[in-house]
Amino acid sequence: MSPLPANMTDRWRTREEPGPGQGTVYWHMLMGDHPAASELAQAAQGRLADFPGLHMTPAKWLHITTHVAGSTDEIDDDQQQDMLATAKSLLVKLPPVDVTLGRILYHPEAIAVAVDPVSPLARIREAVRETTLKVTGREGRTEGAAPWTPHMTIAYSEAEQPAGPIINALGRELPTRQVTINTVTLVVQRGAERLWDWHPVGHVRLTGHR
Repeated sequence: MSPLPANMTDRWRTREEPGPGQGTVYWHMLMGDHPAASELAQAAQGRLADFPGLHMTPAKWLHITTHVAGSTDEIDDDQQQDMLATAKSLLVKLPPVDVTLGRILYHPEAIAVAVDPVSPLARIREAVRETTLKVTGREGRTEGAAPWTPHMTIAYSEAEQPAGPIINALGRELPTRQVTINTVTLVVQRGAERLWDWHPVGHVRLTGHR
């Protein structure tokens, strides 16, 4: 998400999304239950509240997109349960991860908070990618550009406008917060992304020793 964009653009102008009755299966690290993450997002969104054309992530669904497993047309309910069971066997030895939030990332389509360090989170992502391949025969995909950059999106752009005033209002860094990530969740998103019709299928705990 670098260098800084000159302009924001409409994320959904040409983006293909599921229609009514369709869904996408995701692996997410949900952040809404972590007070420090919620407080940081609320502070950032407060600074951005006066700008039109920004769609704020609901506090309940703050998240780190870890892996896109595929469509519900490809992955049925039984396979989703198999994915959870397989992920548990792969993740059981991985310990919870202490992360730092604070650095702001800007993209023409979104504004996010970086989640550091990357390497222990990448091990979690590799485990759920392997799970997806074992159960479905497909690897799934990473959302966004490679290499994967763990981040918590606080606002999506849904309009064309200069990025400079937004960057000046929010800055490049917020007071840092620490969060311990100890769970990965399989989520079905029904319909268009910005409807936030999310349905958690199940959770996998990170129970390894530090």
